[in-house]
Amino acid sequence: MTKPVEDIHMSVIARPRTDKIVSVEPTIKRIRAMFGGETIVDTRRALILFEEGHLPVYYVPREDVRQDLLEPSDKHTTCPRKGEATYSSVRVGDRVAEDAVWRYPDPIDECPDISEHVAIYWNRMDSWWEEDDQVFKHARDPYHRVDVLRSSRHVRVELDGTVVAETDRPLLLVETGLPPRWYVPRADVRFDLLTPTDTTSTCPYKGVASYFTATTDDSEHADVAWSYVAPVPECPKIEQAVCFFNERVDLTVDGVDQERPSTHWNETVEDR
Repeated sequence: MTKPVEDIHMSVIARPRTDKIVSVEPTIKRIRAMFGGETIVDTRRALILFEEGHLPVYYVPREDVRQDLLEPSDKHTTCPRKGEATYSSVRVGDRVAEDAVWRYPDPIDECPDISEHVAIYWNRMDSWWEEDDQVFKHARDPYHRVDVLRSSRHVRVELDGTVVAETDRPLLLVETGLPPRWYVPRADVRFDLLTPTDTTSTCPYKGVASYFTATTDDSEHADVAWSYVAPVPECPKIEQAVCFFNERVDLTVDGVDQERPSTHWNETVEDR
């Protein structure tokens, strides 16, 4: 059974150039959400809501949501930045997504007017689509960048003093708000030390990653490396290359030892 991995970007937010804590802007993209074989949302009028410290969220006009599949809920929550939210569940046949939809019918003055829009928890739908491309994990942030650069720098990856990867043709992946990642061509990786695991993760900017555990003479390092076998078309250069957590390996670039970054990946495996 595939083991899911927690969200990558919860603490990594790229925001538009505004001093507002909560802001919205329209997107030209057609947005759809599917559940139980039904299209719950189909809109060309979505707003992207940006909130300091949070991921971007699509807010869609109520008219573009299948109201016949919504059931009012008793749940209410209060947000000091937006106001009081009401909730609805989505029911399709025997399947129910509890409290999956929320709305601020009377947002506070400091919040943009989203009173006639609703938002839906991403992971409670079966799938989300931007135009005809499926998008994983959360709405894509238009201010988030992923750059992949071919390099001739010498990169060496060690675990317990054992070299598990070494190359003069790495790929440097630079992503907004994240540590730099060095991807190594498969031919330059010691696959005799790696074992594929059932762990997978999803990234809206790169696709679905699969993981490897590394075994040295001294110990086993669970899910220490990952690879995108079929990345999304916008990120083709990293296809099948292997990346190791900077936080958990000894990484050397051009003979210089790299300091291990301090992130939530130092001890636990989460989404890239």
